[in-house]
Amino acid sequence: MSLSLTFLGTSASRPTVERGVSSIALTREGETMLFDCGEGTQRQMMRYGVGFTVGDVFFTHFHTDHYLGALGLLKTLALQGREEPLRLWGPRGAQALFKRAEGLGNEKLTYPLIITEVEPDTPILRKGYSIRPFAVEHRQGAAVGYALVEHERLGRFDPEHAKTLGIPEGPLWGKIHKGESVTLPDGRVIAPSALVGPTRPGRTVVLTGDTRPCAATIQASHQADLLVHEATFGDEEAPRAAETMHSTAREAGTVAQMAKVRTLVLTHFSARYSRDASDLGREAREAFTGELLLAKDGLTVDVPFRDAAGNTTAE
Repeated sequence: MSLSLTFLGTSASRPTVERGVSSIALTREGETMLFDCGEGTQRQMMRYGVGFTVGDVFFTHFHTDHYLGALGLLKTLALQGREEPLRLWGPRGAQALFKRAEGLGNEKLTYPLIITEVEPDTPILRKGYSIRPFAVEHRQGAAVGYALVEHERLGRFDPEHAKTLGIPEGPLWGKIHKGESVTLPDGRVIAPSALVGPTRPGRTVVLTGDTRPCAATIQASHQADLLVHEATFGDEEAPRAAETMHSTAREAGTVAQMAKVRTLVLTHFSARYSRDASDLGREAREAFTGELLLAKDGLTVDVPFRDAAGNTTAE
């Protein structure tokens, strides 16, 4: 079951020659959702092969570099004749903002627009996973991060052993795999523990949006497979990071280390690091010992399954 992130925009506040502004496409088993939708996102979607079948757009907050691209995207989807609902999610203010956006221009949308204001720590439940908003610390209004948390998976079923026990392939295998004991025609009762291994962990991906380093992020991303954390500034601009309620790369690394995440991806770089963010990587590396990546536009990161020990596994 595939799970991947494609970074559509990795610049802070304004686009640069090398980088667009904030947007990440997350694809899970053919389902695509956007996290933030800055100016030019729909062009980046075309450029990097992200389809317009997106079903959800999650906004971390409503500074223009995180939502302005949604206005054009809504109209483009209408021009394409979309009929399926599009779900927009965001913190306080989402309803008022997008109700106005829906009426811009003369074209009416061809599809229902469903706008929901999220509450921190109130999960959005989906089949096989949930999206959990959490409060972050950013200036001028409500801001949230999001954690995608997959449910635990069933343990591995042993078909060869099932055959040796004389259990015919078919519905009985399915019942045992789902945790049900079955009675065979000869009276034997087969418990699931005889053929099914321990449950296996799902994956957790956390995206912070814009934020100061905060306890809520550490809690939400505890032992996460992947944390995407903003790293707007380097050490030399730490006072400015605090003033503007952003994070330095070192602070992002410290959060990831405290949360014991497996992989940290830094993004949302100030324009001064647009061409070369390697200094930010070095500073984060001094605080974080796990896998570290510097996002760039078009980067795709696959998130594998892991066992309880953290080793990559097949499905």
